[in-house]
Amino acid sequence: MAEDLSRPRLDPGRIHLLAPQVAEAIAAGEVIDRPAAAVKELIENSQDAGATRIVVEIEGGGTELIRVGDDGQGMAAGELAAAFQRHATSKLTSIDNLRHLHTFGFRGEALASIAAVARVTAISRAEGAHRAYEIKLAAGEVRGPVATAAPDGTVVAARDLFFNMPARRAFLRSPRTEAAACVRVAQEAALGRPDIAFEVRSGGRVVLRTSGRSSLTAVVRAVFGVEAAQALLAVEGSSGDVGVSGVLGAPRVARLTRQAMVIMVNGRRVQHRGLSAAVEGAYRGLLPTGRYPLAVLNVTCDPALVDVNVHPTKREVRLQNEGRFFDAVQHACWTAL
Repeated sequence: MAEDLSRPRLDPGRIHLLAPQVAEAIAAGEVIDRPAAAVKELIENSQDAGATRIVVEIEGGGTELIRVGDDGQGMAAGELAAAFQRHATSKLTSIDNLRHLHTFGFRGEALASIAAVARVTAISRAEGAHRAYEIKLAAGEVRGPVATAAPDGTVVAARDLFFNMPARRAFLRSPRTEAAACVRVAQEAALGRPDIAFEVRSGGRVVLRTSGRSSLTAVVRAVFGVEAAQALLAVEGSSGDVGVSGVLGAPRVARLTRQAMVIMVNGRRVQHRGLSAAVEGAYRGLLPTGRYPLAVLNVTCDPALVDVNVHPTKREVRLQNEGRFFDAVQHACWTAL
C-alpha cells in the first residue's frame, strides 16, 4: 500500500506538555505576583462571602505567613475541596454573567493559584453547620477535608509563599516593603467597606483596626491620620448613569505620592489613568508640582459598562465611553473643591 504523503506523521519532537504542577505554578505567578496579591484575593473572597469582620495577619512580609479569617457564610466539606480547583467558582456560570458582575471574584483562580505557590491550610464552617472542615494543600498535594472545630466562617493560612518558585522569591523586595504593600491592600479594602470591621496585624503588631460601624471619615482617620480626617470634603454627584461619591482631602493634606488616591468602580479598587487624571485635574492650580491629592472615591454605574476581565489581578478595567466617566469624576471633584 502506497504511503500517504499528504498526512505526515505527527511527532511532537522537542515539544511536550508541561507537567500539571509546573503549568499551575506558572499560571499562579500571573495572579499571585507578590504577597500583597494573595492578601487582596483572600480579602475579596471574604467580602464576597458576606463577612462583617475580617482579620488579616502577616509575618515576614507575607512570605512566612498570610492568614485571613472572616465570619462569612463559610463552606461545607465538598465546597471547601472544590474551591481550590482551578476555575471553580460560585460567582459565575456563563460568559453572559461577566456583564452583570456584583462580586469581586469570578474566575475561580485565586485559591488554586495561592495553593500552587504556598503551603495552605483552610478551615471553614458553613453557617448553621454542626462542624467545620479543614483541608491542607501544597504544590498539588491535597490532604482532607477532615472534620474539625471552628466558628462559622473561613480562615485561610498561606505559609512559605513561593517556596517552589525561588526565582520569584528572589525578586521580592524587603520584608518591610512587602508587608507595607500587604497592609495597603487591607487599608484600601477597609476604605471601600466602612461597614466591615477590619483588623490587620503585621509582625504581631496591630496596624489597622476599624469597627465596621463607623463612617468613611472614621476609616480615613484610621488609615491616613487625624489631620487628614479633619480636612475632608464630601463628594456626591452624578452625570447621567455614572455616580461619584466619597471624600477628597483639602489641598493642605496633599501627599508626595499617589498612594492616597483610592479610586473604586462599583466598589472594586482599580488602577485607571483616566480616572486618576480626572481627580488630579480638578486640583490643577491648587497643588504645587510633585504633590498629589488624598481621595477616596467610588464610581458607580451599570456593571455592563465595565470590563473587569482585562488583567489577571483584576486591578485594570476598561470603561465604555471613558469620556463620560472622566467628566463625571472631574465635575464631582470640582463641585466639592
